[in-house]
Amino acid sequence: MVAQRRLLGRLRELMARGAGSLPELVRLVAGELVSEVCSIYALKPGDILELAATEGLRPDSVGRTRLRVGEGIIGLVAATSTALNLPDAQNHPAFAYRAETGEEPYASMLAVPVRRAGRTLGVLAVQNRNPRRYDPGEVEELETVAMLLAEVLAASGAEDSAAEGLGATVPRRFPAVVLVPGLAMGPVVVLGAAPAPGRLLAENTDAELARLNRAVTTMQQGIDALIEAGLPREAGARNADAAASREILDAYRLVAADAGWLRRVADAVRGGLSAEAAVHRVAGDLRDRMRRITDPYLRERLADLEDLAGRLLGALNGGGHTAAAPPGAILLARRLGPAEVLDWHGRGIAGFVIEEGSAGSHAAILARALGLPAVSVPRGILETAEDGDAVILDAAETQAGCQVILRPEQDVIALYHRALDARTARQAGFAALRDLPSVTRDATPITLMLNIGLALELAQLEATAAAGIGLFRTEIAMLARGAIADVPEQAAVYARVLDAAGDRPVLFRTLDLGGDKLLPGSDLPVEENPAMGWRSLRIGLDRPALLRRQLRALLLAAGGRPLSIMFPMVATVAEFRAARALLLAEAAKVRPAPAQLRIGTMLEIPALMFQLPALLKEVDFISVGTNDLMQFLFAADRGTPALANRYDLLSPPMLDLLGTLSDQCRAAGVPLSVCGEAAARPAEALTLVGLGIESLSMPASGILPVKALLRDVDLGGFRRVLAAIRRTGDGAATLREPITAWAREHGVAL
Repeated sequence: MVAQRRLLGRLRELMARGAGSLPELVRLVAGELVSEVCSIYALKPGDILELAATEGLRPDSVGRTRLRVGEGIIGLVAATSTALNLPDAQNHPAFAYRAETGEEPYASMLAVPVRRAGRTLGVLAVQNRNPRRYDPGEVEELETVAMLLAEVLAASGAEDSAAEGLGATVPRRFPAVVLVPGLAMGPVVVLGAAPAPGRLLAENTDAELARLNRAVTTMQQGIDALIEAGLPREAGARNADAAASREILDAYRLVAADAGWLRRVADAVRGGLSAEAAVHRVAGDLRDRMRRITDPYLRERLADLEDLAGRLLGALNGGGHTAAAPPGAILLARRLGPAEVLDWHGRGIAGFVIEEGSAGSHAAILARALGLPAVSVPRGILETAEDGDAVILDAAETQAGCQVILRPEQDVIALYHRALDARTARQAGFAALRDLPSVTRDATPITLMLNIGLALELAQLEATAAAGIGLFRTEIAMLARGAIADVPEQAAVYARVLDAAGDRPVLFRTLDLGGDKLLPGSDLPVEENPAMGWRSLRIGLDRPALLRRQLRALLLAAGGRPLSIMFPMVATVAEFRAARALLLAEAAKVRPAPAQLRIGTMLEIPALMFQLPALLKEVDFISVGTNDLMQFLFAADRGTPALANRYDLLSPPMLDLLGTLSDQCRAAGVPLSVCGEAAARPAEALTLVGLGIESLSMPASGILPVKALLRDVDLGGFRRVLAAIRRTGDGAATLREPITAWAREHGVAL
């Protein structure tokens, strides 16, 4: 620590001299780190890294040695923004030899990126003749020097060079993955990296630590206030009760109070950095480490940490997240934490575009509850967009049509304005249907229910007049809080759901963990194909104590009311029997017993279709999960963009499967519903009802549009047409076109 403070003190003197001090800087670093070589590579236009200063390599190679970003070890560090600590650099696969440098004698290398405000400006590297791996203290010192070097390079114009060519005025289209469907247009608000600290080194360490402690207290008080408010007051009618918000925000508060990352910030201050620089330093280190984690839910913690770092910096600067947003703006972000979603929603943001997002992320969960369109896009849009640019967020229901259009042409803007106007008019028409019965034109009643997973979404029951909750995803609240709740906590959540539903049915799905839904610290094995691995009911049956606790909580929540429970990912009748036995054993212990206990299964695995006669004797109801059923039937990972539009629910094999299931359930008197996302898509909803499946469960956004569609349909006539289409469609990839053609001819809007 003393050595680091001495180094920082000498660097402070050099920084005042700007870029002219680079030769002295490399000499100083080489001496302090006992390295035979220290070199600085600066990023130039055209993604070229040029040797700007060196101590130990040949002096005449300065200005001559160049590497492209991605070329050699230096280029790899710049491309990945990740440090490399190599005991034998010349045998690394990425090593690129440059004869003019004379670096042949040097074996070991430590290279770190030089970054400022989210941009890479260059690379700082040290080398030694003897093979060695630099220790963590040396790595930390070099990364601290790189932070200071970034200010020198920025002052010399390197930051402008690095950014050259990234801004543009031409339109750009980015393919996207739907997180929350919808359509929005507006100006861009870019939520990039926090600005670089204005002061890097501490004048008085004790005073700086006191500032940090005060800022931490301010940050945590602000988070507490946000949790108590539930949603920003500006959200008006969308404001939910504080208890609902806590499902996500309590987990966030735990991260905020975690002593680990805060202790590291304090240690960096003790090493000589200002409080702001220490927060930047620790946040950057955590970001680089967590970016290498493949687990989707653990990576979600990165969004929380970046949000918290921004809040702590705001507290240090005497302010907070107070940036204004134009009405109807679209927020672009690398990642979003849960508090940020609530903050920006309160300021009138119309939608989100996230570079590193998933459907199970905190941001997506809250956006869905708030009714905000949201998509995930490949990396690149943040470097291209600027505040105020026009953007269109087209979160189409089908992945093939989902896109973000940056700086669209006028004719495209006009086209989307017409689409928005039509959408607004349709929504107004849908609202008038809220209290009308859900029946077809020929008076066939259709049950339309909700898919939800958070108490935040319970208000949608009244807003849509849904017939009930056809799928309550019990794992979403667990994922949001980051842990499995105990029995009383779970029971309180489930009781709130039953209270809100009143006399309407609720189908609780037991925990569907595993695959892409993992809790932090879970010891699930690493699997090559986790979607088809140890997940859902398989975990519950192998760890019956976990499943028993949830079943007990559900039974307690019912408090004598009717209760419906279904098990996910059932592959065999034997698995269903085992799960039902656990439920009945718990039910025998709980008083008062449910007035009626209905036990059902999700049908997601095609193997169950070959066991239908036995299954139908055992279950009280069946609910089809179309997402998993589609991916298992066609052996196509639903998360693979290249396969997103290849296989269709309206294909002959899917319709044959669903038609057979519908016929056999009807004959056995077993209620059948579909609760997959496809039920909310008009053509799919029409076809499912045409197959005889007269109970559909879907997101709230689909209830009224599907009701409007079905009220225009002569179901008896369509069923005869659908049967004819299926007879003549053998071997076709999809029957979508003849189905939609019939709808157009009969004035049914899809």
